[in-house]
Amino acid sequence: MEVELAAQMREKHILRTQTLLCDMLLRDAPIGIVSESPNIMDLVKCDGAALYYGKKFWLLGTTPTEAQVRDLAEWLLDVHRDSTGLSTDSLADAGYPGAAALGDAVCGMAAAKITSRDFLFWFRSHTAKEIKWGGAKHDPEDRDDSRKMHPRSSFKAFLEVVKRRSLPWEDVEMDAIHSLQLILRGSFQDIDDSDTKTMIHARLNDLKLQGMDELSTVANEMVRLIETATAPIFAVDAGGFINGWNAKVAELTGLPVEEAMNRSLVGDLVVEDSTEIVERLLRLALQGEEKQNIEIKLKTYGSQSHNGPVILIVNTCSSRDFTENVVGVCFVGQDVTRQKVVMDKFTRIQGDYKTIVQNPNPLIPPIFGADEFGYCTEWNPAMEKLSGWKRDDVIGRLVIGEVFGTELTCCRLRGQDALTKFMIVLNTAMGGNDSDRFPFGFFDRNDRYVEALLIAHKRTDGDGAVTGVFCFLHTASPELQQALQVQKQSASIALERLKEVAYMKQEIRNPLYGIVFTRKLLESTSLSEQQKQVLETSALCERQLQKILDEDNFEKLDQGAIELDTQEFTMATVMDAVISQGMIRSREKGLQFVRETPVEVKNTSLFGDQLRLQQVLADFLTTAVRFTSSSDGWVGIKVVPTVKKIGDALHVVHFEFRISHPGSGIPEDLVQQMYDRSQEITQEGMGLSVSRKLVKLMNGDVSYVREGGVCYFLVNLELPLVRGDGGSKASVF
Repeated sequence: MEVELAAQMREKHILRTQTLLCDMLLRDAPIGIVSESPNIMDLVKCDGAALYYGKKFWLLGTTPTEAQVRDLAEWLLDVHRDSTGLSTDSLADAGYPGAAALGDAVCGMAAAKITSRDFLFWFRSHTAKEIKWGGAKHDPEDRDDSRKMHPRSSFKAFLEVVKRRSLPWEDVEMDAIHSLQLILRGSFQDIDDSDTKTMIHARLNDLKLQGMDELSTVANEMVRLIETATAPIFAVDAGGFINGWNAKVAELTGLPVEEAMNRSLVGDLVVEDSTEIVERLLRLALQGEEKQNIEIKLKTYGSQSHNGPVILIVNTCSSRDFTENVVGVCFVGQDVTRQKVVMDKFTRIQGDYKTIVQNPNPLIPPIFGADEFGYCTEWNPAMEKLSGWKRDDVIGRLVIGEVFGTELTCCRLRGQDALTKFMIVLNTAMGGNDSDRFPFGFFDRNDRYVEALLIAHKRTDGDGAVTGVFCFLHTASPELQQALQVQKQSASIALERLKEVAYMKQEIRNPLYGIVFTRKLLESTSLSEQQKQVLETSALCERQLQKILDEDNFEKLDQGAIELDTQEFTMATVMDAVISQGMIRSREKGLQFVRETPVEVKNTSLFGDQLRLQQVLADFLTTAVRFTSSSDGWVGIKVVPTVKKIGDALHVVHFEFRISHPGSGIPEDLVQQMYDRSQEITQEGMGLSVSRKLVKLMNGDVSYVREGGVCYFLVNLELPLVRGDGGSKASVF
């Protein structure tokens, strides 16, 4: 009976753990099953577990090293390639060649293949670790009787039997492992390149790729709408400092945009009794959890300071970059200061509310009311305008069923569920508990759907007895609704663009690998020195392209916050790679290259990020070629080095790169984009801006000069000289 009960308890534990693991998979497959609690070690009894996924490791408990786990996976793929897993209580008996190196720490293993190259592992230690052996206390003078087996000799014999073995895997445990394996195999698809596994389902053929112009148009329109919206909208960065402050919120608070920027929202702009609420909103939004219909209060300044705080009903929106990381929070609000004042006055009135409710002032929100029996008693002018139904059409009719309902009613609700929730709100208020900011919607007389926030307050007589309920509606302005719609469209387009870029990167890599392979074949043949130089230039261009494809955080690149990969190189190889990137376009336009590089600098060994230097110079050169007409006839690149000595041992070379071309030069707007002074940005402008930031990162600077009939990019930077053995310079100018 006890054995059966123990088995049932074990099965219940496994089922419960499987359920929790499935929930993790829905949220973060498959990493969640090892990074959160409970994890895969809670599924079956084991001493350690590991996830080998995409050539990466997640180790829990007592496990082999990462190299040993990789060796186990390769052994399974080689010896048991046709199976979906393996379980054994002895890796040595199973034929694993590395079992001896694992020792008693890892004897048994259960492995489940989740893709063609990835595995889940569970490990068990030697059986002796799990055995609680009883017997006489240890006495060095005590010896076993040779005629019978005592505890010491018994345990020694037992250890010989279970040598290099763990406890066996039970059927119920293997069933649990197999179930988790099936869930994992169905939760994502196996992609050929395990370094680029992704959870994106391959439906790119169904996407209508949107152009850059469309995305830019939508983004600009959204910015314009936000800036001119009649709804207060502001935004903060990840640190809680203001980086967006539209005209409406500036008008309400009396704080101009330029004074609001970079100020702390919580520390400087929020009223003290709203500080805790705003801190909570920021914390949740930065974690990706957005909130709606939250009341906050902002301080007022200048001409508005005498009016008291501004009361807003806000929705929070997490601002994300193109990698879906939260980088800030946007607050979209509605000013309810005057409505709040009216409501506060209303709650203090104990007599007749008619003078307030029936006031046609547009500041009065839509209001309707019911008596204790549920019949409509109030329907103010704002409610008439919102619903399209006159006061005489609804007064005296049941609020639930005749005024608001699902069938032949004045204001039709969306289904029985909406009607039930509305009934609960009214009954709650009738019972003495006010309901605040309940999402409410109905179809007006013209069958237009109206969305609002419903606030229900009890109505009392002079003795405090509840005599009915008053309901207030807050509706979003058309400008706010349009801004939210544009924001949603922009987010959708950005997501599609992100998928498109990921697809294009992958498709570019394949032919690039072919080019690399072909070049390596050529390198193995007998080549002249000139041919070897051409192949070296090709290799540098390949590495430059590979580095750009590997860039996975454009925001860091755009901000110039990346790390430089410094190494030894020669200026001659850089110049060959730069000029080769502009040759095809220059020949198409019939332009001649004028290259001025001093002989002494060509083979000088320098120290720096060769590929980034190559990238920025090529960008400036191709831009000059693009904006040089065929009739002008030439594009030039000139290198002027100057050796500087710093201290006793260090020498640096100051380089001046001048990329010249005749004619009117590149458009002034493009130059402004390079300096980030233009609100609109083109592809060419983005490339120049990133290149300028990379030059700044290398402690240099770049400018564009118009001088007579010639224009040129002027790049100045310093690079250390590489010193040879014995402390002498590798080369001297």
